[in-house]
Amino acid sequence: MADSPHAQSLRFRVKIDGHGDLGNWSKCDGLAVEYDVFEYKEGGENAFVHRIPGRAKYQNIKLTRPVNKDSKKVANWMAKLKIEVKRQTAEIAALDTEGNPVATWNLEGVFPVKWNGPSLDIGANQVATETLELAHNGFLAE
Repeated sequence: MADSPHAQSLRFRVKIDGHGDLGNWSKCDGLAVEYDVFEYKEGGENAFVHRIPGRAKYQNIKLTRPVNKDSKKVANWMAKLKIEVKRQTAEIAALDTEGNPVATWNLEGVFPVKWNGPSLDIGANQVATETLELAHNGFLAE
């Protein structure tokens, strides 16, 4: 066995401040940031162009999992949004085979922008899944 555990691509735990643990998810997409780059051509310096970092753009986080007992927590959170939309901090943790965090990403200014429930079709032979999409303002430094 290796000395350092590896995150399994199977489980991610999501916690939202004020809403607690939303349970484990089987897929997490969108942990990414991209910076605009501005080019500045300095007068008299023709050998190169200065490249300056600009604004950061964060992708929405898309979480997917089979419907389970924790699905009610998401439904409750979505229902509360009709009253007040509050930006929260969130933690997404990649888990090892024993459920211990291997890597953690902390996000600020999180709020849900979309939820897709399962397609309910008795003729389909597939697992019922839900998808939650979260917007955020960036990653928190530790």
